[in-house]
Formats: sequence, structure tokens, C-alpha cells
Amino acid sequence: MNTNAEDGNPLLEWNGLPAYDRIHPEHVVPAVRHAIGEMTKHIEQLESNIQPTWEDLVVPLEVFSVTAERTIQPVIQFLGVQNSKELRDAYETVQAEIVTIQLRIKQSTPIYSGLKVLKEGDEWNRLDDAQKRTVELLLRKFEHAGVGLEGAEKERFNEIATELAKLSNDFSNNVLDATKAFEMIITDPADIEGWPQTLRMTSAQSYNSNKKEGDAEATPDNGPWRITLDHPSFFPFLQHSLNRGQRETVYRAYITRASSGEFDNTGLIDNILRLRKEKVALLGYDTFAALSLSDKMAENVGAVRNMFTELREAASQHAIKDFEELTAFAHKSGQTEILMNWDVAFCAERLREQRFDYTDDDLRPYFPLERVLEGLFTLSNKLFCINIIPADGDAPIWHEDVRYFNVLDKHGDRIASFYLDPYTRPKEKGGGAWMSEVLERRHIDGRLQLPVANLCCNGTLPVNNTPSLMSFNEVETLFHEFGHGLQLMLTTVEYNGVSGLNGIEMDAIELASQFMQNWCYHKPTLLGMTGHYETGDPLPEELFEKVKAARNFRAGSNFIRQLVFGMVDMYLHDSYDLESGESPSDVYLRTAGEISVPPPLEEDRSLSVFRHIFASDYAAGYYVYKWSEILSADAFAAFEEAGLDNEAALAEAGRKFCDTILSLGGSRPAMEIFRQFRGREPETEALLRHNGLAGMSRRNILRG
Repeated sequence: MNTNAEDGNPLLEWNGLPAYDRIHPEHVVPAVRHAIGEMTKHIEQLESNIQPTWEDLVVPLEVFSVTAERTIQPVIQFLGVQNSKELRDAYETVQAEIVTIQLRIKQSTPIYSGLKVLKEGDEWNRLDDAQKRTVELLLRKFEHAGVGLEGAEKERFNEIATELAKLSNDFSNNVLDATKAFEMIITDPADIEGWPQTLRMTSAQSYNSNKKEGDAEATPDNGPWRITLDHPSFFPFLQHSLNRGQRETVYRAYITRASSGEFDNTGLIDNILRLRKEKVALLGYDTFAALSLSDKMAENVGAVRNMFTELREAASQHAIKDFEELTAFAHKSGQTEILMNWDVAFCAERLREQRFDYTDDDLRPYFPLERVLEGLFTLSNKLFCINIIPADGDAPIWHEDVRYFNVLDKHGDRIASFYLDPYTRPKEKGGGAWMSEVLERRHIDGRLQLPVANLCCNGTLPVNNTPSLMSFNEVETLFHEFGHGLQLMLTTVEYNGVSGLNGIEMDAIELASQFMQNWCYHKPTLLGMTGHYETGDPLPEELFEKVKAARNFRAGSNFIRQLVFGMVDMYLHDSYDLESGESPSDVYLRTAGEISVPPPLEEDRSLSVFRHIFASDYAAGYYVYKWSEILSADAFAAFEEAGLDNEAALAEAGRKFCDTILSLGGSRPAMEIFRQFRGREPETEALLRHNGLAGMSRRNILRG
């Protein structure tokens, strides 16, 4: 493909890494339109001479994913990390055109027919297993994209696909805008009594970053202090603010984001659900859930509901006990009012501090980001025989805080790289944390392209001369996203359709990420990644024991929260009647009201910010977090059985994990790969034990 046109446009420069330091909104439209023109020419040439072989049909299809990787993916990435009106406008200008070319490829009858001939002919027996799975997955993608539709049905299907892409993008933008639209400025020093120093520092810094010209500079001790709905601000405030009225104000703002006014997602949710139902009907599926599960490990909706039932039975009594304990604690502490939703985080943190005798601020000084990274990299070396070295300055970056690292094998050869965007930027960066692909492992023009990952977190910012001091939750989040990155970076599969995370059933996509979180409670690992930012001293052993003891604090409540969202997601995409008069928010309130303690407030509109199912690929699939957690807990149990204090045994287990779970990508079904690693199918015993949920059935709930 000719990528020299539109000279000077960094989105059309395909040598090396994306030119993140030079990409601007004005580059988007011309680059995307040029790329689409080239893709159109390529598909027409391919269709004119279909040769049903791997080299002549499947390999040429790589051009389309390479184009998306180099021209479209950087734009989507920037929407997450450098969102602006100019970038949104540029992307929205060409979004429909992007959807159109994607459908043009996947609805190509000549290519689809060629793939079917390849599968049914003599050539098939000459392919290896990974190549066969690549072809099978391509056929399914074409079928799910409507390749079998014709005439008015095809036209309507394409209209729906274009509209859904726009609605999802609008939904995500509304969440970002609604989140950053709220602020609470606190000026009375009495209102910050009980705040940890980290919250004082970050909220003062937030004020300074947003103050008007001429306003006095804020300080951690004298304020003013700015509280937002961004998680690093919102959640610590709920945990530590003694001002109950302010907690209520912030909490109510949080649960009603994007549900009214300029950034209202309510209508978008209705339209998304309606269009999804119409789309799958055109494909011959009864429900969107049926389509979603057709390419997942779960055999059907019944298997997912069975998992929900088993986990709910295990967690419900623990969640009720959690709330009873909080209520008793609050009353004993002098609270005369009924314990409300905005009191839960505050009282839970006070109870945790009392029961386990440590505070968040006791931990943070021992977790400066740089020291945590050193510990993470040391663990990766021990388990997976890789070395990770800083390579700052070797790669173009989109923000001065972004880091770059190279991953080397045991021989010192580079096998992958990754970016780390560690800190919160509420004005332009989406909330939460994620891993995205910059470059995937693939062959291009006879050379092997090495994978490059992008790890995005929303961690605590450095303040003045104090480095980023991470909360324990932020440490776990970093390990989680790094686990995703490992599957991208350590794959040894060279067929792009099944390398890295490609082709992995979504039920298993969280396996490696959740697996890595377990190491945050492994004593040698945790102590090895701590070092007081002033003295360098490691975390005291007695403090580690307290952290470990607190691991399952309120585990039942946390389980229920995840189950509620998974259950609501599946109901909306399987059983929900759009004409019933019950709104999606009603479904959420009813479901959560049945099993959550305390129940949600009547005005809770949490679905309006549920990007997982309305602005990403997790629709009718949010259950995968719990499904994968069963897999990941059982995988970690293999290391426990080997002996967590036996370095040689851990290294052997790590190599096996690397050679299967991390290496094989989607080249084989996830259950088959898991069996190769574990020697059997997954069991729930480890999940129960890790979460302290006694009394739960130990049968294999993943098999129905």
C-alpha cells in the first residue's frame, strides 16, 4: 500500500512507532480518507482474483488490520488520553466512513466464499492449527458482520452499524464531560479534618491546576481544596470526609452523572438497546446475548446465569453481614442517622482502620511508583525470564508524563515494548484503567513486527517534590493492566488474527490480568516492591501482615457489586422487553435492590456511565470478569501448590504459564490452553479460598 501520499501527515508514516508527538486533530480526516481510499483499491484487487490459499487470500487480508493499526488506532487512543473538541469533531467527521469500509471488507462475498473454499478444500490439511483457527475466526467475523445479508436487509444492517458506532462514541464523550463538569471547592479548614495528607495535596494541586487567573495559590494545609468525580479524588473523599453533607452531595453527583442535561445518556441507552436487538434479528439471533455468547466460552445464557446464582448464594450472606457490621460500628461511633449509601465508604474505611490497625496514608509512602515498577519488573524476570529496561527518549510520546520501556528475553534481545501513562488527567483522559495495542505481533513485508502495548492508569499525581505515592488499589490496578500487556507482548504466535489477545474468548481475556493481581499479596513480591520514598525502608513485615489480613474485608459486598452489573447487562441483552414500560435504570434498581445492601438510591443512574456495555465490547459480556476470576484464581493456585517460597518451583510454573496462557494467544480455544497449563479444567475452590467465601458449592460452575 502506498503510504507516502499526504506528505507530512504523521498518521500515514508507518515506519517505526506512531508519531504521537506530532499527531494533531487536523491530521485525522485527510489521513483516514486516504487510508480508506487505499483499502478500497486493495479489496477490489483482491476480489478480482480470489485464490483460496493461505498466502494468496489470508495474508493479503493483513493489509486491512495494518491500516487500522497505523492510521485509525492512534486516533481512537488519543480520544482516550488527549480528548478535545477538535479531536472529537475530526473523528466524528470520518467515523461513518470507517464503519463503512470495515463492513465493506467483512461483507465481501468473494472473500468469504474464498475462505469457505479454503476450509473445505485440500489446502486446509496443509495448514497448522493456528492457521486453521485464524480462518475459522475470520469466517465467523464475516458472518457476524452480515456477509449473508442482501438488499434491504443489508442496507438496514449497515445503517444500524453506523448509528451504533456513533451512539457509543457519544456515550463515552458524555461520561467524560459529565465527570469533569462537577467540582466542589472546599475553603473551610474544618472540613478537611481527618483527611489523609495525600488527599490534601492532590485536591490543592487540582485547585491550582484549574484556578482562575489572579486567584491565590492553594496549599495542602490552607486550601482551597478541589474535589471532583474523577476516581482518585472522589473515592478518597468519600472514605475520609467527616462532613456528611458534603459526602452526600458528591455521592449524589457521582451516581447521577450523564443522566440529565447537556450530557444525558438516557436516550442513548434506549437507542443502543433497540438497535442491537434489530441488528441481531437480521443475523438470525433471538437476542443480542445469543450473538455475544456465540464466540465465548460460556455455552449459553443459562451457563452464565448458573454462575451468577452460585456466586450470589455464596456472597449474599457475607454482604448482609458486612452491612450489619457497618451499621453497628456507625452507631457505636456516635452516628444517630440511618446508615446511607454515602456513609458506606467512610464507615468501612474507619472500621478497616480499627480492625486491621493501618491507614491508607500508612501505606502510600512505601509505594512510590518507581519502586513499584522495579518490583513488578523483578517479579516478571523471576516468573517469565524477561528483563524490562527504561527506554525513555527512544519513542515519541503524547504527554510528558508518559514512560517507555523495552522488554528483553533472556538473551538480551528485544521482544516487545510498552508505554505507561500512569497519572490522572481529568480534563482530557478517560477514567479507569486499560491496556490497548499500539503494534501487534505480525509479519509485514517479510519482517516480524514486535508488539508494543499501551498501559493507561489514573493514578495519584506527583506533587511538588513528592513522587507519585500509590494507594494499594492503584498498585493492584497497575499489576492488572500489566497482565493484559503481558499477553500482548509475550505471545509467540505470528499469525496476527490469533496472536496476543486476538482470538481469545472474552471469558478468558481477564485471566492474565487478574492472575497478576494475586502477587500483590505475595510477601516477597510485595516487600520487594516497597521502599519508603524518604528513607528507602521496605514495608514493615507487620504492616504487610495487616494488609494481607484485610484482603477479604467486605469481599461479599464487592462480589455483589460486580454481580449486579453482570446480571443487569445480561438481562438487558437477553430478557428485557423494550416495550414493557420498565426502563433500563428500572432494571438496574430492581436487580440491585434485590441483592445489594444497602439498596441503591432511587435516583441512582449508574447505567448512564456504564461504558463497558454501552461504549465497548463487553455488552452481554460483563460477566467475564467473574468467569475469568475463576480461571485466574485456579491458575494462581498452581503456583501455590508448587510452593510460593520455592523460587525454583515458581520459576518452573512461571515458564509453563508463559508457554501456554501468555504465549499461545487465541491460536487454540481458551479452555484447551487452560487445560494444557493446569492439567485439568478450572475449579472454583481457589476463588472461594482467596475471597474468604465459605459455604459455596465447589462444583465446576463453568460447565453448567
